[in-house]
Amino acid sequence: MAARLKVIVLERDHDTNGFNYVLWADVPVARQPFYAKPTGFKSAWKDALPADLTALESGAVAEATGYVAFPSGGSMAQAQAKLEQKHAEFQAQVSNANPWRFYGSTWDGTAWVIANIG
Repeated sequence: MAARLKVIVLERDHDTNGFNYVLWADVPVARQPFYAKPTGFKSAWKDALPADLTALESGAVAEATGYVAFPSGGSMAQAQAKLEQKHAEFQAQVSNANPWRFYGSTWDGTAWVIANIG
């Protein structure tokens, strides 16, 4: 399942004119086991639907949280653009970074069996 939402704004901090946020990114199929969460995982967003939680638990969707501050007097349009940029960066990281590429490769003392986690 693809992430139903991409950016969710949480609390606003009026002192710093910033937002706490949640990002959801789609995970390539071969890497989903590495992103899987334990059964009963709770999203940082309290209103996540059961289908969202299932996608997070299975690893089909990755979640990241963060905080972004804006200059005093900044507009909501500026906040939206910054949060969209944050999501694009997170999605690119999830899609392109693969520290598990050779996960499970083994050597038996004679020959290597090289795994390739796409």
